[in-house]
Amino acid sequence: MTIPAQATRADSADGEILLKVSGLKRHFPIRKGLLQRQVGAVHAVDGIDFEVRAGETLGVVGESGCGKSTMGRLITRLDEPTAGTIEFEGKDITHLGVSGMRPMRRDVQMVFQDPYSSLNPRHTIGTIIGAPFRLQGVEPEGGIKKEVQRLLSVVGLNPEHYNRYPHEFSGGQRQRIGIARALALKPKLVVADEPVSALDVSIQAQVVNLMDDLQEELGLTYVIIAHDLSVVRHVSDRIAVMYLGKMVEIADRTSLYEAPMHPYTKALMSAVPIPDPRRRGAKSERILLRGDVPSPISPPSGCRFHTRCWKATEICKTTEPQLLELRPGQRVACHHPENFADQAPQDTVLLSAAKEASELVPDAVLEESAETSAAVAAEVAETAAAKEPEAEKPSPTTVEVAEVEVTEVEVAEVEQTAAEVTEVEVAEVEEVKVEKAEAAEKPSVTEVEKTEVAEVVEVEKAEPAKAEAAEKPPVAEVEKTEGEKAEAAVEPSVTEAEKSEKPGTGKAADEK
Repeated sequence: MTIPAQATRADSADGEILLKVSGLKRHFPIRKGLLQRQVGAVHAVDGIDFEVRAGETLGVVGESGCGKSTMGRLITRLDEPTAGTIEFEGKDITHLGVSGMRPMRRDVQMVFQDPYSSLNPRHTIGTIIGAPFRLQGVEPEGGIKKEVQRLLSVVGLNPEHYNRYPHEFSGGQRQRIGIARALALKPKLVVADEPVSALDVSIQAQVVNLMDDLQEELGLTYVIIAHDLSVVRHVSDRIAVMYLGKMVEIADRTSLYEAPMHPYTKALMSAVPIPDPRRRGAKSERILLRGDVPSPISPPSGCRFHTRCWKATEICKTTEPQLLELRPGQRVACHHPENFADQAPQDTVLLSAAKEASELVPDAVLEESAETSAAVAAEVAETAAAKEPEAEKPSPTTVEVAEVEVTEVEVAEVEQTAAEVTEVEVAEVEEVKVEKAEAAEKPSVTEVEKTEVAEVVEVEKAEPAKAEAAEKPPVAEVEKTEGEKAEAAVEPSVTEAEKSEKPGTGKAADEK
C-alpha cells in the first residue's frame, strides 16, 4: 500500500550519504541570580562529526551522561543546536523552524526511550498512531483506521487493539506502539533512543528482530542509541563510541569488537559478559576505570579521557586528539591508540593519574596491547623504509640520459682508435691536454672546441707504419683523458681547484 503524497519522492540509493553531521554542539546555559546571568554551560554535545549512509544501521554507545540522547534529539531537530551543521539528503536543516521542518517530519522520525511517558494516556492507540496522518494532511488508501490496523499487525499487535488505551498494554507492547507510530509515514531515517532498555530480555529480542525485519522490508536507516553492547553488535553495521560529548571512535562492528583502538572502547568491550560456562572459573580480564566521568560543565583539557586512561601522557593533557582514520573504515581520536603504533611516540612519560589507572588494568591486557602495538610499529617502519629509497632516488632527466649516451659513444670511438695511436701521439695528446687545462680560464667554449678539432686532425694524419708498430696504450688512461676533455667542453668555466688538479694528472701521465 502506498501513500499518494509520497509516491513522487525519490528514495535515496543504498550507500549514499543520507545524514551528515559536522561540528555539532549543544551547550545548556547555567544561570544564577536575580538577573539570571549565565555563569557556565553544560557541554552535552561538544563538536561531533559523523555520517549515516542510506540503508545502514549506526549504533551509538557510551556511558550515561555522555550526550547520546541529546545527539538523537538534535539530529531529529527536536532540540536547537548551539553550533555545527546537520544535512539531510544534502539539505541543511540545522536552523529550520517548525514550518520548515514539517515536511521533513515524514522522513525523520524518532522512537523514544521511555515507552510509558512517550504515549499520551488520554488518547487511544488508534488516535496516537493516526496522529501523523492528520498532522501531515495525508489520507492513506482505505482510510486512516485501516492503515493504523495494518501497522498494528506489522509490529506484532492485534488490530483489535485500535480502541484501547496505553495503560492496558505492557512495556514491550507500548514500545511496539511507539515503533508503529514512527513508521506511519514510511520515513527514511529512524532514530531509536534506547528502544529496548526498559524491556525484558525476551521482549528485547522480539523488538530487535522486529526492527531488523522492518528495515529489510521498508529499506529503513537506523541510528540506534543503546547501552547494551551485545544488542548494538547484533543490529548495527557501524558503531560510534561517545565519551563526555565527543566521538572517540567510529568503526564497523567487526573491527570495533575484535580490535578496539581507543582505550575507552577497550574498557567498554572488556565489560561485555561472555556466556560461556567453561570460563566461569577463569580469571576476568575486565578493565576497571578509576573514578567517575568528569563533569560536562568543566570538561578536562586535551583528551577528555586522560584523567582515567592508563596510557595518558603530557600531550594527552594539553592537546586534543583529532578523529583520524588510522585503518580503513576505523576512525579514532587518540594519541596512543591500542593495537596500533602511537601517534605521539616522542611522549612516553605517563601521568600520575595514568600510573594509578594502570594498576586496575590486568597485566595480560597490557602485555597484549604492547605486543600488538610493537608489531604494528615495526610493520609501519618496514613499510616506510622500503618506500624511502624509491623516493630518494632521483629520476634521470633528459639531459642526463643524453650525456650518458654521448659518453658511451665516445668510449666506443676511443676503444676503436686506440690500436692506431702511437706512443708519440699519446704524448702529444697529453701535452695538448696540459696546455688546454692551463688555458681553461677562458669562458669561451668555441676555443675549446677548436682545440679538440685540431687534436682529431693530428690523430687522423698519423702514419700507418707508426700505428702498426705502436703498442696499445691502456684503455683506462685514454677513457680518463676523454672524460676530462668532455667535462672541459661542457663546463663554461673551471674553478681554481679543478685547474690545480688537472695539470697534476697530466704530469703524472707524462712520467708514466
